[in-house]
Amino acid sequence: MAFNGYNNYGPQTWQVGSPRSGNMTVVDMVTDDMRHLVDKHWYQFPPMNPLWHSFLGFALAIFCIIALLGNLCVIYIFAKTKSLRTPSNLFVINLAVADFMIMFTMGPPMVINCYYETWVFGPLACQLYGMAGSLFGCTSIWTMTMIAFDRYNVIVKGISGKPLSHGGAIIRILFVWAASLIWTIIPLLGWNRYTPEGNMTACGTDYLSKDIFSRGYVVIYACWCYFLPLFLIIYSYYFILKAVSAHEKNMREQAKKMNVASLRSSENQSQSTECKLAKIALMTISLWFMAWTPYLIINFAGIFEFAVLSPISTIWGSVFAKANAIYNPIVYGISHPKYRIALLKTFPSLACGDKPEAETESQASGVTAVQLDEKPSA
Repeated sequence: MAFNGYNNYGPQTWQVGSPRSGNMTVVDMVTDDMRHLVDKHWYQFPPMNPLWHSFLGFALAIFCIIALLGNLCVIYIFAKTKSLRTPSNLFVINLAVADFMIMFTMGPPMVINCYYETWVFGPLACQLYGMAGSLFGCTSIWTMTMIAFDRYNVIVKGISGKPLSHGGAIIRILFVWAASLIWTIIPLLGWNRYTPEGNMTACGTDYLSKDIFSRGYVVIYACWCYFLPLFLIIYSYYFILKAVSAHEKNMREQAKKMNVASLRSSENQSQSTECKLAKIALMTISLWFMAWTPYLIINFAGIFEFAVLSPISTIWGSVFAKANAIYNPIVYGISHPKYRIALLKTFPSLACGDKPEAETESQASGVTAVQLDEKPSA
């Protein structure tokens, strides 16, 4: 049995059980035209076990299929169903587009590179690959932030909040894309750069250069695409939960004055709105944190040197970040009651269990399944 590799002279076969270490390094697999982009840090590590490349390639191939179909389905259903074409749902469509593009532009090339065990598309493609990952990843992150803002505006501000229009949603979406594009073009213009990662099958931001110029970009970019969005999402959901909790308390007090067990109908008494929203908030923040934190740790470990990065450690950033494109359609799409109904009408074979009944949802962005009694609707 043999695994295909790729060295400076073209395809090469490595027999299982044959020595691959000794004086060899992971950089020996890199083609000559890519050598100038590889940081000297990686020269100290032996070639990765082919099984790691096989694992990464297989995992990404599965991720690609699921993410592409899932996000394409969200885009199709929301665009096809008239009742779903609300200003708030434009954010959901934009999120699906960004996640679809992440896997469409990054998944297949990395699967191919895992087969050859190194980057085989040349320096220009490496730069474009790194830029695409940053662009679509940053767009996805800030779109989730806009969704949280929209929910905050409706649930917390209520009637005093300014309703979101189609024009307002489009302006916000254009801002997200423009800001993301600016930050991801900057490395191509000389502030930092895109380089092969330790596994040599993907390219990303240079987090190993020790000059203050390169470190500054990584830190500022991390603040823009990680810390600030995370803070804003947590801030939004904190006050959303606080507002809903106060609303639930008022309903319980009113029910007590009326000598009834609850003001809710019997089918809604099993679980309060407060609990439903808390679960969605916890899921949203947890999955977001789990998806992007590995990349943050890898980048900061590189610039601050608080841990020794190995080629294998860089795998996890790719795996967790790309997995984000899989569960976003679930969290922001399938959790939407009207989306589930439209999905089952379009694809009846996807029905699992009882068909969901139409629910009256609040304007609460039109992207969450949570119902808020007495909240303004669109």
